[in-house]
Amino acid sequence: MKIGDTKTEQPTAALPDAPTNPVQALLEGPLSLRERKKLKTRQTVRREAYRLFVDQGYENTTVEQIAAAAEVSPSTFFRYFATKEDLVLTDEYDPAMIAALMARPADEPFLRSCREALIGLIRTLLQHERQELLTRMRLVTQVPALRAGLFRTGNSPHELYLDVLTRRSGLDEPTYAMRVTAAAIGAATTEAVLQWAAGDGREDIADLVDRTFALLESGFAGV
Repeated sequence: MKIGDTKTEQPTAALPDAPTNPVQALLEGPLSLRERKKLKTRQTVRREAYRLFVDQGYENTTVEQIAAAAEVSPSTFFRYFATKEDLVLTDEYDPAMIAALMARPADEPFLRSCREALIGLIRTLLQHERQELLTRMRLVTQVPALRAGLFRTGNSPHELYLDVLTRRSGLDEPTYAMRVTAAAIGAATTEAVLQWAAGDGREDIADLVDRTFALLESGFAGV
C-alpha cells in the first residue's frame, strides 16, 4: 500500500470452527457450506427428538413438538425425515463407514476389513456420541414399530457392506457369495448393537462387535 493511501485492508472472514468430533469432520469434509448446514439441521432435529423421547416417551412425542424444540417448521422436519420412525432408523454414519472400509488394504479379507473399520468407528462414536447412540438403540429395542422397521429394505446395513464389497472387487454386479457375505455381516452386527442396548450399554460394544466378527471368521465353529 502506498503512503497516504486511505484504503484499509478488510478483515478476512472467520472460518467456521472445525469439528472436534473426527466422525463429524469426516462427514462434513466433502460437503459444501449449504450441505453442511443441512447436515447440522438434520442432526439438531434428531438430537431434540431423542431428548423428547427420553423425557416423555416415543409414542407421546409428536412431530410438531420435535419441530418446535429444534426451532424448525413441521414442513422442514418432513424435508429431512419421511416419518418420525425414519428419524430413529436412519443416520449419517454411512459415509464414514464407507471411507473407513475403502481405506483398508484392497487384498485384506473383507471380514477383517469390516472388523477393523467398524470397531474403529464405534470407538470414536463412543467418545463423542455414546449417549445418542445408546438412546437410539434403546428405542429400537423397546418400540415394536422401530424394531420391525430396522429390518425393512433400506434400513439394513448389509446394503452398505454389499456396495463396498462389490466396488472393491471391481465388478459391476455382486455375486451370490458377496450377497450372502454382506447379509451375514449386516445381520450379525445389528444383533451385536441390539444386544448392547438391551444390556443398557453395560457391555463394551466394541468388544461385543469384535466377538461377533470372531464368530463369523471362525465359521461359527464354537457354536
